[in-house]
Order: sequence, then structure tokens, then C-alpha cells
Amino acid sequence: MSMTEYDNDQAYHRPVMLAQCLAAMDLQPDGRYVDVTFGGGGHSARILEKLTTGHLYSFDQDADAEAEAAKLVCPQFTFVKANFRDLGTELQQIGALPVDALLADLGVSSHQFDTPERGFSTRFDGPLDMRMDPDGPLTAGDILNDYKEADLHRIFGMYGEVTNARTLAATVGAARRGRRLETIAELKQAIQPCTPRGKENKYLAQVFQALRIEVNQEMQALQEMLLQTADVLRPGGRLVVMSYHSLEDRLVKNFIGKGKFFGTVEKDFFGNESKPFEAVNRKPEEADPAEVVLNSRARSAKLRVAIRN
Repeated sequence: MSMTEYDNDQAYHRPVMLAQCLAAMDLQPDGRYVDVTFGGGGHSARILEKLTTGHLYSFDQDADAEAEAAKLVCPQFTFVKANFRDLGTELQQIGALPVDALLADLGVSSHQFDTPERGFSTRFDGPLDMRMDPDGPLTAGDILNDYKEADLHRIFGMYGEVTNARTLAATVGAARRGRRLETIAELKQAIQPCTPRGKENKYLAQVFQALRIEVNQEMQALQEMLLQTADVLRPGGRLVVMSYHSLEDRLVKNFIGKGKFFGTVEKDFFGNESKPFEAVNRKPEEADPAEVVLNSRARSAKLRVAIRN
């Protein structure tokens, strides 16, 4: 199947800031590249178009993504069914180190949002699941029914930036007494008293974001992946990361700027900064208004690019 046929056949994932991502990777026909978030395959398909003797390794833990990757049959492509937190180990095992550029698009694929039984979307009823890896041990239902209210308060406040997180946690605690919350509809009904009138969609999106991040350990996985990029990329290699909410963007910004997520940048004996990357742009690149009109997911995207020292 050609890349054009692939694109026409798979309209479910419109890649965000595609041109900017490809330009940031500085693609060469004989280069070695990694897309750690295959998703719907939109970015990977376009990267492959640029390669002749080069190679692309794409990661994803989702079975649906694996099925999409099977349609990109070509000698320049290898799909790795794994969480990107295992980036270094997986690439080492297949002799793919070092690489010239790494792309991470941290958004959930449109297909996952549009599949009711996956439980990612507020638009459908379905099970409280939200696992990116369908074989993962923890579901959104487990969190809502089994976590202590104090932990729910922390998750809603930190990961969802919900303003009334304490009240929300207490409301969930009251709703689950005597019965388990099993479906999205049950959750919506349970937290309806906490949901601001006129802002229902935004509020529910924040609640779902918080649950999804906790289910998939997204913050921990992101930190683990970023810490491996210095060993995976060759000197001069490009790190290209697109995030969609402030928590992710802050981690990426701090890592690029300091080589760590918290505290100040380390210095050597002579006072020189010791960090693996140099930022290409001080401020993240954002989608232009025309793209946001076509794809609302692009509205919150922030693209950061760095070069390996």
C-alpha cells in the first residue's frame, strides 16, 4: 500500500502540526528515526515518504495502532509494540542505536477517542476503561471505585486541573458507596452536581484527562522516556516533542532546559552547564489558526525542539 492510499484509507487520525514536526526532525533520506507514538500512523507515513535507505522505528502499545502499522509494509519500517518508556532497551535489542531524530506526539489518537468501548470520550457511553494498552492492569473504573478520596482529590487537581477537585472527590466517594461505578453515563450522572452549568464539556474533559493520565501512568512514562533520549540520539540529533497540556509541556521544557525535571541545571567544576540538549526555540511552536479551524486538537498543541549536545 502506498503512503497516499494509506492516508486516504485512514482518515481517522489527522496529524497535528505535521509540516512543523517533519521540518524539526531535519529528515535525511538515509537517516535513522524513531516515532515513539505511532497512534494513527499519520506522522510515520509521512516520515517514510522521505526515506530511501533510511529506517523508521515506530512505537505503540495499542493493538489498534499495531493493526494500522501492518498496512505500512515496506523495508524501511519497523513497528515496535511497546510502551515508549522501554525505548532504549527495545532499540538496543534490534540494533537500532543511535538515531538521528526522535518524534513524540503526546496526544491520544482520534481513533481512541472515537471508539466508545475504549472509554476515552465523554461523547459516548461505554465502560470506564481508558487503557492505552488494553492488557494494562488498571482501568478508570478501578481508580474511581478503589482509590481513597484523598488520592482522587490529588489526581483531579494535579492531572485535570479541576478547580473543585476536593468536592469532586467527595462526590465520587459518596456515589460509589453500595455500588460500583461501571459506565461513563453513571460517572456523568454521579458528578453532575459538581459540573459547572454551561461548562459541562470542558469540565468533563478535565476529569477524563485526569483519569486517563493516572490509568496510563503518562507522567511517569514521559519522564522515563525523556531521560533515555540522551543515550538514544546521536550528538546533533533532534528531539521533537509535541504536548497538549501544561503538565507535559512543563516536564519537556524543564528537561530540555536543565537536563532534569525539577531543580536547577547542574554545572561542572568550571561552572559550565551540564545538560544533554540545547533548545532550538525558547518558546514552543503552536499551530496556526487555519489548522485549528480544521482540527480542534491542534489548539492546545505545543511543539518543542532540541538538539543533542
